[in-house]
Parts: sequence; structure tokens; C-alpha cells
Amino acid sequence: MSTRVLVVNSGSSSIKYQLVDVDSGEALATGLVERIGQEMGAFKHEGPNGVVKLEQPVADHESGMATVLALFAEHGPELTAESLSAIGHRVVQGGSVFAGPALVDDEVEAKIEDLATLAPLHNPANLQGIRAARHAFPTVPHVVVFDTSFHQTLPAAAYTYAIDRDLAEKYAIRRYGAHGTSHKYVSRTMAEILGKDPSEINVIVLHLGNGASASAVRGGVSVEVSMGLTPLEGLVMGTRSGDIDPAVLFHLQRVAGMSTDELDDLLNRKSGMLGLSGSSDMRDVHAAVEAGDEKARTALEVYYHRIKNYVGAYYAQLGHVDAIVFTAGIGENDDIVRINALSGLERLGIQVDAERNAGRKKAETQISPDGAEVAVWVVPTNEELEIAREAVELLAQR
Repeated sequence: MSTRVLVVNSGSSSIKYQLVDVDSGEALATGLVERIGQEMGAFKHEGPNGVVKLEQPVADHESGMATVLALFAEHGPELTAESLSAIGHRVVQGGSVFAGPALVDDEVEAKIEDLATLAPLHNPANLQGIRAARHAFPTVPHVVVFDTSFHQTLPAAAYTYAIDRDLAEKYAIRRYGAHGTSHKYVSRTMAEILGKDPSEINVIVLHLGNGASASAVRGGVSVEVSMGLTPLEGLVMGTRSGDIDPAVLFHLQRVAGMSTDELDDLLNRKSGMLGLSGSSDMRDVHAAVEAGDEKARTALEVYYHRIKNYVGAYYAQLGHVDAIVFTAGIGENDDIVRINALSGLERLGIQVDAERNAGRKKAETQISPDGAEVAVWVVPTNEELEIAREAVELLAQR
């Protein structure tokens, strides 16, 4: 039986895809469709014959998927219903409905659509990709894996907000978290590296990219996560503010006359490193610091400060920490962030070796000294492989 899974990650104007061999963990092909619905779309397909690029109009996700299939047919590898065990889909918000992956049918589609109120920027776009792929492959099982599912194990004390209980229940207001597939993959990979079962270790995962989140994983189970009802809460991010006093919004509404939409745009798209330094790209921020820009320097200090707050809080919640793991774009590539985010925590047994930490890390790398009480590692995330694995595991249980 084939263990090949086509993993689809659909955005409002894009489709990312990867053909994964679950047995080997190898990506057999990757690709990206961009600018769907705009005047001119763009395709990039990388397979056994190299990279192919194409520009042509893409009216919608259905036509984008049709062109993807044509690229597979012409440039490989083979992609037929018979060659696939499943198609895996990333969906951001599963609410309290989905505690794990689900086999797609019309009822599951309807539930994903209902949950769009909790993720209006993501779930509708994810759903467009699901529908396009189901139309293209009607006989292949489709499995959805939710960013929130891994965090459904949070205890009530961690996921409950201190607001009116009835109001919270009526409108499903609680902490859901995000980046769950990444946190799950990285924490379990860390257990493998240490030669232990996930149930035997406690890990703090720092998923640092343009979107950023921290989690505390006790015995393979998520018990704390920095993102909340939406991906806005928690760490400082590329354009998102992370934690902020809610009264700031009331204040800006009163004194600046800002509307709900303007406040939403401010916190999600014009804050974070962009708001503090003028750039959401950490490379630009580092360059500005080297040029003597004090605003950029302060921005980085705020960024580090917030990470340390979460590491300290999660250390306290876990009681004992076996490892801290950096992952995602910044976590894997930015040695300046890694060493500064954990500096000053030596009394907690947390140390980073400057020589081991230097440079980008494309593979699992220990960056703490030998014998350190808390191991510090960089583990490149692989959300596509995690989605593919979960899809195959779900189908094996049926």
C-alpha cells in the first residue's frame, strides 16, 4: 500500500503543497501557487526534474489545483489516485470540536465553515483548498489536521479566560493555541533525539517565525501555549503585537476614534517588529541595530524580554525541563535571537554555547554545552510530514 500523502496548505490567494513519502520522511515534490484571483498568477513546482516556474491567470483554487495536477503529470513525480494513500489538509481552527485529525466529509466541511468565526482569515481559505482537492481527487481519502488539536489537552486552568463564564461559553471564548502540528512534531522529535519516549520528558518549544508561539509540553502532551483565542496573543511577532493590555484598545477607540476594523488591523498587521522597528524582517532589524538605530535595538530587547517571560513561566508550570527547542524561520536561522533570548537564565540550568549556536541550522543541532542541566536544541520543523503521518495513522485505525 502506498504511503504517499499530498499535503495541501491553502491560503486566501495561495496553495502550498508537498508530496510526502511517510515511510522515508522524504518530500518527493514541493510547490506553490500564488496570486490566485489576481490578474496574473504564479506557479513553482520542484520535483525529480528540478524546478519549473510558470505564470498564467489563476481564477480560483479549482483552476489552481488543476494546473498543479498538470505540472505533476508533465514534470513528475506520478500523482494519481492509485499512487496516493491520502490527501492531508492543514486547517487553522478546529475549536473544541476537533481534538485530532478528521476524515473529510460534508459534515466535517460544514463544521470547519462554522468555526470560521474564530479564524475568519484562515478557515474559509483552508476550506477552498479542501473543496478544490476533493473535486480533483474524489476517490482518495482526505484528512484534515488542525493547528489547534495538539493544544486540546490544555487543562482548564490554562485555557480559561477570567471573563463572564456564560458569555465565554456562548461564544466559545477560550485559549485554543496554534502551530500545533509544529509543536507536536518538534517535541516528539526532541524525545527521539534524547532516546526517550515522549511521555518521559518535558519540553519548551519556541516556534519563532513571522508568527511566533511558545508551548510547554509535559510528557508529550501540550499543557500551555502562548497563542490564545486567535494567533494574536503571546510573543512579539513580525506584524502582531502579542500580549497587550486590552484597555489599550478602549483608549485608542476613545481618544483616537479608531474603529474595530482599524484596531484589528493595527494589532495584527501594523504592530510587532514592524510597529517597533519599521520592518517585520528580522534581518533588516539586525542590520538597523548594527547601523546604530536605537528603535531597532529596543525592538529586539522587547522581543527577547517576551520570550524570557514565557520560558520562565513555562519552566515554573512544568517544574522540570529536559529541553528547550528553537524551530521555524527565525528559530532555525537566527543565532543572534537564539543566544539573546535565553541569556541570563543560567541559574535555571539554561545555557547556550556560542560556538555551537553560530550560524543557520538545517539539521537537528545541540546548542547547549555538554552536561547542561537543560538541553537546548534547534530542530527544523516539518509540519507537512507531521500532517502526512497523522493522515496515515488515522486511516490505519479505520
